[in-house]
Amino acid sequence: SCPPRHPTHKKNPRMPAYPRGSMMEAQSIYIGLAAAFGLFMAWGIGANDVANAMATSVGSKALTIKQAILVAAIFEFAGAVLAGGEVTSTIRKGIVDAQLLSGTPELLVYGMLAALLAAGTWLLIASRNGWPVSTTHSIVGAIVGFAAVGIGVDAVQWGKVGTIVMSWVVSPVTSGFIAYLIYRSVQKLILSQEDPLAKAKRYVPVYIFLAAFTITLVTILKGLKHVGLTISLRDSYILAIAIAVGISLVGAFFIRRIEPDKKAEKGQHFYTVERVFGVLMVVTACGMAFAHGSNDVANAIGPLAAVVSIASTGAIGAKSSLPIWVLALGGGGIVVGLATFGRHVIATVGKKITQLTPSRGFAAELAAATTIVIASGTGMPISTTHTLVGAVLGVGMARGIEAIDLRVVARILVSWVVTIPAGAFLAILFFFVFRAVLP
Repeated sequence: SCPPRHPTHKKNPRMPAYPRGSMMEAQSIYIGLAAAFGLFMAWGIGANDVANAMATSVGSKALTIKQAILVAAIFEFAGAVLAGGEVTSTIRKGIVDAQLLSGTPELLVYGMLAALLAAGTWLLIASRNGWPVSTTHSIVGAIVGFAAVGIGVDAVQWGKVGTIVMSWVVSPVTSGFIAYLIYRSVQKLILSQEDPLAKAKRYVPVYIFLAAFTITLVTILKGLKHVGLTISLRDSYILAIAIAVGISLVGAFFIRRIEPDKKAEKGQHFYTVERVFGVLMVVTACGMAFAHGSNDVANAIGPLAAVVSIASTGAIGAKSSLPIWVLALGGGGIVVGLATFGRHVIATVGKKITQLTPSRGFAAELAAATTIVIASGTGMPISTTHTLVGAVLGVGMARGIEAIDLRVVARILVSWVVTIPAGAFLAILFFFVFRAVLP
């Protein structure tokens, strides 16, 4: 039997008495379930979304599937742990008006647990079928679903949801436009020239610099504060430029060593030029993985962080720092998801939308990474899937509409539309189950 409560319990504002038993008594149950469901959700992100991040590299044959998994493992984990805290606060605090539940914080815990399990379940179904759906759609739909039914329609911050929905339109259009411009510049500066290999050796190090600078700058500005380091804005730019110059010099060294293969070029005119872009694809693949880890880890650990905060303090809205183990759990789950289940979605995005070569894949990845790091820096949880598919479409448009398989695009769009109601329905179901069985 439980020991009697301390007589001053109700007078202590930090430890309110809940109608369904003390939150503190159930603390370990809540945190344990949140960690398990958060890991499941992170696994789903790895199986579905990281496949998008690596799809262009694998589809263009710049990396093998094993190399892609290794690159993703390192840079996704680094992005999640170093730069993953910014977007997490939007997922954790921005979608539901948590103060409506200040008297019954356990309802928010049930809802966040339901959202994680619902989104993870949908991602498992989608990944199995090779559908590149949005993990951001999944978790936001799930949170909105449980909040609207379990608490009330007024609990949903519809203005915030509207901003997120708007970003789902803006992100593919933005990344598609940037990808179009980048690939047009590649066509003009390199592919349409009389000596494309010489031009590739001249200009590709510049593209490497741009890719490395974009990723390095966001890491310094947004990532290092989570590990306790602060650098001034001027020094941040200087450091980012210095690192980018170093990476582009290393890239230039490897590029200079590439010799033309006359035999292979008889069958494919730009064979050697594409090998040069293959070096660049490795840089952008690293950048894309880091950018993805920093943005999309929030989908798994945002609700997990909310549960940990409520279970630890017994109150909603209490100030609490994001524990590093939460970020590490998200990063680890993402890596395992890609390694075990990522092939299905890689095949769809990397090979079926439009035919990718390293130069096309590079344009798509750099555009997507740039869009994602901007969004991650502003705290807007955009969809990596939408961003990358938009970028791949932008590259296809630069070659003409006939270069795109519109049937594959149509199937992808249908899976995007279904994702929000699917996440909402599953979350409502799990919410009522948790409310019935948990303390």
